[in-house]
Amino acid sequence: MISITPHMRILIAVEPADFRKGIDGLAQLCRNHLKSDPFSGAMFVFRNKRATALKILVYDGQGFWLCQKRLSKGRFTWWPDSEKVLRQLDVHQLQLLIWNGDLSTVRVAPQWKKIVAREK
Repeated sequence: MISITPHMRILIAVEPADFRKGIDGLAQLCRNHLKSDPFSGAMFVFRNKRATALKILVYDGQGFWLCQKRLSKGRFTWWPDSEKVLRQLDVHQLQLLIWNGDLSTVRVAPQWKKIVAREK
């Protein structure tokens, strides 16, 4: 079972991936194109060219997990556009993405708020 925790590093590949690739192919894509270590424990999120499916690759210390979601209708409505090949996501953003939400229109509270100590 994969646990997605707030401290987990979630990286989303901006460019579409070839979904004929399995674990080894996506791990190689992480190393060569994304310049990231697939054994780092980070979660890597990929989308196919037609925007109808996602694949998530993560190493849990014993082996790789590869998860896929393919929409029965429609396309994923949001995907980052960036000059970088990778973008980091928060857990709530990944959850929203999996449910095909639009991250550009959602407002959530910041993850961390500085607590100011009161003087006596």
